[in-house]
Amino acid sequence: MSGRAGKRPAALAFAGLAAAAACVVTSATAVSATNEPSAAAAAFACRVTYSANDWGSGFSVTVGIGNVGSSAVDGWTLTYSYAGNQTLQQGWMGTWTQSGKRVTVTNASWNGTIPANGSVSAGANFSYSGANATPTDFAVNGAACTGTPPTTTSPPTTTTPPTTTTKPPTPGPAPALHVSGNKLLTADGTPYRLLGVNRASGEFACVQGKGIWDSGPVDQASVDAMKAWNIHAVRIPLNEDCWLGLSGSPSGAAYQQAVKDYAKLLETNGINPILDLHWTRGQYTGTSSACADVAATCQKPMPSRQYTPTFWTQVATAFKGDNAVVFDLFNEPYPDGAADWSDAAAAWRCLRDGGTCKGIGYPVAGMQELVDAVRATGAANVLMTAGLTWTNDLTQWLAYRPADPAGNLMASWHSYNFNACVTVSCWDSQIGTVAAQVPVQAGEIGQNSCAHDYIDQVLAWLDAHNLGYTAWTWNPWGCGQGNVLIEDYNGTPTKTYGEGYRAHLLAVKP
Repeated sequence: MSGRAGKRPAALAFAGLAAAAACVVTSATAVSATNEPSAAAAAFACRVTYSANDWGSGFSVTVGIGNVGSSAVDGWTLTYSYAGNQTLQQGWMGTWTQSGKRVTVTNASWNGTIPANGSVSAGANFSYSGANATPTDFAVNGAACTGTPPTTTSPPTTTTPPTTTTKPPTPGPAPALHVSGNKLLTADGTPYRLLGVNRASGEFACVQGKGIWDSGPVDQASVDAMKAWNIHAVRIPLNEDCWLGLSGSPSGAAYQQAVKDYAKLLETNGINPILDLHWTRGQYTGTSSACADVAATCQKPMPSRQYTPTFWTQVATAFKGDNAVVFDLFNEPYPDGAADWSDAAAAWRCLRDGGTCKGIGYPVAGMQELVDAVRATGAANVLMTAGLTWTNDLTQWLAYRPADPAGNLMASWHSYNFNACVTVSCWDSQIGTVAAQVPVQAGEIGQNSCAHDYIDQVLAWLDAHNLGYTAWTWNPWGCGQGNVLIEDYNGTPTKTYGEGYRAHLLAVKP
């Protein structure tokens, strides 16, 4: 996206699905030695939720298991049955199996523990025809849930142990990251995914008279609201003019300090900042132009050779040595649009090499020049570089990727329901091919209907391929603008887009 007032042109194919249908079923559990599937699983007070997003011939489902008891539970197995011909296609965040109409979900190795007052979720895709009634026979660890602790008989005791209060562990700082092969890794070699949201406004508010953050908070309380969603990455769109002090307010040093302060606050709370160059300088009035202004008041098709290398030199110098920060070199290139889509090879060369590009009236900075600008400072931060067509097209990304002497390069991909590549087969053939060789980060995902049926499919595919994603957007702008996750900066999710994405984040780990 190109900011609050500048939506991406919707000339590409629209692939919206039917509106989501959601329901919640509540029940609770106790277990005995004869109950299936296992007597070894501990009895606990639990609540089950079930939410289905139906598109007619299939649906995605998210099931949640909440522990409403006072102690953690290790190990869970959920069972339920369908009344129709629903057939399991793919499951995630647990081991899914189906025998006839009966479905069984067992915890994965990493989400078997449910803390007191905590929850876990799992998801799956099913096909079906005819009716799609909601199941009613949910059981966890072999018995139905009631929301209250199971009845137990305890022997009498003569002493009362002292009461102790354990403070929840404080999350550590955001991990330093590097690339190895097609994996993003932490310093100790653990695979890691950047899962979170975009926090827009740094790209436009400074040139629209709204300060830098559009009057929204960037304080500890606002970060706590993000942490309650299990957010581990925040992509921060930036404005070239404001950083360089060319226009806007705050501008120059004040803008730079505000960005540094926010990035550090996020890092301290265990959240990786992704600094994204979103709006740049350079006059462009051709195809799909969003503004005629030379200033950075909208998304331009490519960055400027005159200004953008300087921007990245300064940003890289500011964050050099802090490898928890990721650099997204340019938001959504569209040199193919500037050239009327007539020469794909020329557009890919423009993207990588810059220079004089058809349809663009200013000298262009290609991705190779921006990579070189960052590396010349000594910064080794992970870099994201985009494809064509507003970052939805990665078909030739491998052939035209810039060379990175640090070996810390990721491909950037954006996916919305109105893009051209909106099917699993397209993702497999185009995005999956790239992901087999380098990490792919879905820097923006969303759907302009404010439902979550489309992103549910994108998320399922990304999770299956162990790829990261940051959804658009953590700003309370109302669902009339689509792709809006929250009603307020306290983290109240929008219906149903925000609700669906929040439930998903709470069910996965980086």
